[in-house]
Amino acid sequence: MSLRLSTVILPYRRWQEGTRSTWVRAEELGFHAGYTYDHLSWRSFRDGPWFGAVPTLTAAAGVTERMRLGTLVTSPNFRHPVTLAKELISLDDISGGRVTLGIGAGGTGFDATALGQEPWTPRERADRFGEFVPLLDRLLTEDAVSYKGDFYAAHEARNIPGCVQRPRLPFAVAATGPRGLRLAARYGQAWVTTGDPRLYEEGTPEQSVQAIRGQAEKLADACAETGRDVTELDKILLTGFTPDRGRPLESLDAFVDFAGRHIELGINEIVLHWPIPDSDFAADQKVFERIAMEAPAQLR
Repeated sequence: MSLRLSTVILPYRRWQEGTRSTWVRAEELGFHAGYTYDHLSWRSFRDGPWFGAVPTLTAAAGVTERMRLGTLVTSPNFRHPVTLAKELISLDDISGGRVTLGIGAGGTGFDATALGQEPWTPRERADRFGEFVPLLDRLLTEDAVSYKGDFYAAHEARNIPGCVQRPRLPFAVAATGPRGLRLAARYGQAWVTTGDPRLYEEGTPEQSVQAIRGQAEKLADACAETGRDVTELDKILLTGFTPDRGRPLESLDAFVDFAGRHIELGINEIVLHWPIPDSDFAADQKVFERIAMEAPAQLR
């Protein structure tokens, strides 16, 4: 199985002070896709600069030509399907059909309370996600949508002319639980995992591989339930949240070993955080660029 190598570029700098040149360089290095987080703020970056995902991706579309663009991930925490659909259709048009929507149920971080609401329980997040994804699917594929659900509504919402990509831009669904995996099986063109967060602090790389194998098996079961072939879905690993942490970026050989173990699980796209000095995503830029340029050929 050939490997796609992608990167995620956090929106923590002004566009003209480094972010623009990073997106340009990412395409020069041959990355399959450039993603960004869709948060209002995030963890240790909360008290510093942080910019919006959709405007950032729109700007990135203007300085790139081939690389796919997307979110890892958007969630219902502060998004509504009606307004999000309009932004996505516009972004897909501006980029010439290069957008992938990474989407997940959201968590309990800063986004969960930024609009003044109480944090949702895990069950409520799953309930909302279960309504959000099907409605967004309709909004991106139908000219006019009316809908009334428990959490979201649409009244004659128009989305003409729709996406450049048909029938709509692809969804990459981040999920590990049964309900989320069923959504990935039904609506996803890709599945996203970060591994098992319970292993991050004290687990081992071997335990992480086993956990991802188990997740992939549950995805296959969910696909079987819906009558879908699991091989139709791309399998994306967003790195940086497994017990390996930054070790795969220490050398080309270290990354090839890491990637090879995950390719065996069916992963066919690995996403690396663009190095950020003095952060959890610190890495040697030269080694990072060597991995980008040389690793895919070694992993064919």
